[in-house]
Amino acid sequence: MTNLLRLQQLAKLLDVTRLQDDETNASFDSWLASLPAIPAAAYCVYPQYLMSLLNWPARQKPSAIATVVNFPSGDLSAERVCQQIKQALSAGATEIDCVLPYKMLLRGEYDEVKSFLQSVRKACAGSCLKIIIESGELTTAQQITVASELVIEAGADFIKTSTGKVPTGVTEEAARIILTVIAAAKRDVGFK
Repeated sequence: MTNLLRLQQLAKLLDVTRLQDDETNASFDSWLASLPAIPAAAYCVYPQYLMSLLNWPARQKPSAIATVVNFPSGDLSAERVCQQIKQALSAGATEIDCVLPYKMLLRGEYDEVKSFLQSVRKACAGSCLKIIIESGELTTAQQITVASELVIEAGADFIKTSTGKVPTGVTEEAARIILTVIAAAKRDVGFK
């Protein structure tokens, strides 16, 4: 097996993500031009760059088009996040990466988190939903477990570990806990 073939197989499992805080149209276009023409599982960008990504001539299909909502703080209301989701799907996104309202979870407001997740799942309809639990902000194994269980119960397709915008991303222990919860699920759930 050649190295290029291995790279192509690996790339099909990964999301190529561009979420720079200081992004400009020029820097985004430059980034797009620098990408190799290898299909990825998904390309994830801020909502304002969806059109540029969709019009990128070298985009490899069937790569999914993902964007973020409730990002990065996880502080928006379910109503506002559902509006963001509808706008993103209308703009051409096929996958939604949504930040869990993890501060609610930290306060023990599990019913509110559950309601939020149910609303988000409904807004995504048949589109792929990935929930970012911001595991580096969850300080106990129980919090990571509860977050993962709520995400799975709400019907999300993937659990993602971190926005990459907080000091601690994912730890090996957090990944182990999430994967243990996923393994106990009664349906397939992805991990990123």
